[in-house]
Amino acid sequence: MENITSPTFQGVTPLQTVDDETPYTTPPANEENYNTPPSQPLLLATPLSSASPSDESNTAPVDPNMGPIKRGRGRPKGSKNSKPSKKKMETSHDPNNEVVVSGHNDETHNTSFSPHPPLVATDLQAIVPYDDSTTTLWLMMMLLEYSDPLKRGRGRPKGSRAKTPVKKLKPHNPDEKMVIFCPSFDSMITEEVKENGNEELVDSVRMRFNAVCRHLGHVSCEKAVVTTAFSRFTNLGVRTNKKKRIGPVPGVQPGDIFYFWGEMCLVGLHTQMPAGIDYLLAKDGAAEGLTTSVITSVGHYNDKTDELHFFVYTGQGGTCKDGKPRDQELTRGNLALIASQKRGNEVRVIRGIVDPRDEKRKVYIYDGLYVVTYYWIEKGTTGFDEFKFNLVRQQDQPSGFATWKLAEELMKCGSSNLLRKGFVFGDISLGLEALPVPIVNEVDENDKEWPLDFNYRVSSKNLSMMIVPNHQSTGCNNTCKGGQSCGDPTCSCIQRNGGDLPYDNHILLYRKPMIYECSDLCACPEDCKSRLTQSGLKLRLEVFKTKSCGWGLRSWEPIRAGTFICELVGTAKGRDEIEEDDEYIFDTSRVYKTFRWNYEPELVGEDCWEEVSEVYKLRSEILVSARAFGNVSRFMNHSCLANVMWQPVEYETDGQPLVNIVFFAKRHISPLTELRYDYGMSYDTGEIDEGGSKVFTGKRACLCGSENCRGSFE
Repeated sequence: MENITSPTFQGVTPLQTVDDETPYTTPPANEENYNTPPSQPLLLATPLSSASPSDESNTAPVDPNMGPIKRGRGRPKGSKNSKPSKKKMETSHDPNNEVVVSGHNDETHNTSFSPHPPLVATDLQAIVPYDDSTTTLWLMMMLLEYSDPLKRGRGRPKGSRAKTPVKKLKPHNPDEKMVIFCPSFDSMITEEVKENGNEELVDSVRMRFNAVCRHLGHVSCEKAVVTTAFSRFTNLGVRTNKKKRIGPVPGVQPGDIFYFWGEMCLVGLHTQMPAGIDYLLAKDGAAEGLTTSVITSVGHYNDKTDELHFFVYTGQGGTCKDGKPRDQELTRGNLALIASQKRGNEVRVIRGIVDPRDEKRKVYIYDGLYVVTYYWIEKGTTGFDEFKFNLVRQQDQPSGFATWKLAEELMKCGSSNLLRKGFVFGDISLGLEALPVPIVNEVDENDKEWPLDFNYRVSSKNLSMMIVPNHQSTGCNNTCKGGQSCGDPTCSCIQRNGGDLPYDNHILLYRKPMIYECSDLCACPEDCKSRLTQSGLKLRLEVFKTKSCGWGLRSWEPIRAGTFICELVGTAKGRDEIEEDDEYIFDTSRVYKTFRWNYEPELVGEDCWEEVSEVYKLRSEILVSARAFGNVSRFMNHSCLANVMWQPVEYETDGQPLVNIVFFAKRHISPLTELRYDYGMSYDTGEIDEGGSKVFTGKRACLCGSENCRGSFE
């Protein structure tokens, strides 16, 4: 084959532009045969397809061994191939850099080209300019892209079979939050503690799970949303206590409450979702068939759950696939409960109770360890056989369900229950709060004294307002209709919060640098969804005497994470006005233990840049003393593992912005559990920790009793 002129060409990709002044030239194999390139450069065709202009008068001799050129990827729908070739085309390069194209049977091949196809350019093609010097250059430039034999185009020969079926791609749904795997995500949980957790890790996993549920379902959290969140956490390893076990679960205490079944699974309390009986299998490396936990629900099956220290549990099964009743069988969970009765092992019991704030939902209470004492079979309400198991609570355990029942009784009797143990007074607010706040002293029943060294106030208005020069009043008069609660995305108050209401069903959705609420200048009513913190207490609280920390605060009601508890009420102070012995100082400049309360975008398949900031944005430090004036917030004690958090909230009063410190539930809180928040620390020790950060300490000894107590605060 005679030498062919090596053309100048340029590779064009979607991220490149053609530069005629600095073309890239292919070096020839033999420099003597290298001729002057044509004046017009060629554009290199992409591997997808190429086209050349049609010119019947221009033909060129080619290798007699060259066969007819095959069609590219596929052919136009409805067209026919008049002479389909079954010969496989191959290419190779000889030592002189010549391209040789041959087929399996060279004798049958023609030695001329058919007329060129018309010039067609698509989004995935590049135009190959026609060169009068040769008609084969456009083919050569395409073949030079391949050093291996040409691969078959899209599709397969008629009659062949695919080894694996091709699945139809699911159309993209921008609202879909289910992502199976995120390789760059770090759960921040080691394999060791995934098997055996602790109190702080259990608290963290539950907060992260509830944050995702709030984001996906805006509090309502339908079953599909919770299932999606649970699957995400399982796939990405955000869980603990994976090792299935008999007896207590590290980090979970009797009396702990759960609003979602998935929460219990992720912390290892009950790993079957949604089966009511959980038991060991051979893969768990322990005695197979023993029951680990059961969940009993009021009104479900025929369980008898009114007693505090024992109950009758109805076995599982007894329903056909078509929903018709039938006899229960001695299999799975029923067989495991009988095995536990014979072995005498402890069984964890979780009781499902109707949520007092939402009759359509349930709250699950961990009630501690029980043992199966005996079982029997009897006819149920359907007329078919049912297994019945009697379970008795082990002694010397913290109260669980009994505390819940006591709180229910207090709600029925009210605050003026003179017969209650340790009752001191019916309402410390003296009628200023919409809900009375009783005082009890169960530590010393004969001590009827109560704190009278302060004046009760329901609000900090005109007490801690900061004057802002040149402030321009804002309100939603122009965007919201009078008498209607804010909800329109165009509402100016909603826009200040990033385009969404900060609350949903009285629950805080995200912790933010600042939350902006509607004010007196707005057209919305006083019960607007964006005025949550301005209307006083909404929970039944009580002040009680603790064993070692003086007076404390607790709730009769179960509290869900994000619930508004109260606002901080007191007198604004300057740094030079603080008295040394004032133990009721709140100071935003203290060093607080960092934590993450908002959802993680990676856990729902979102970009990490969509994360909502949790760094508070204040014009200046805020110091408030509740020594002389205050409300129930002055009775909340410190804890290194707090169940309450504070959040700055701003709204206008008399044309000036008022920044209040508001307390919300950091996590779920059981009834009659003390409410505590982190007081922070203010003393720099001069030391540096392993991470290069300063080490701070407090001036008062901490008695919170948490596993990772810092030892001091304030």
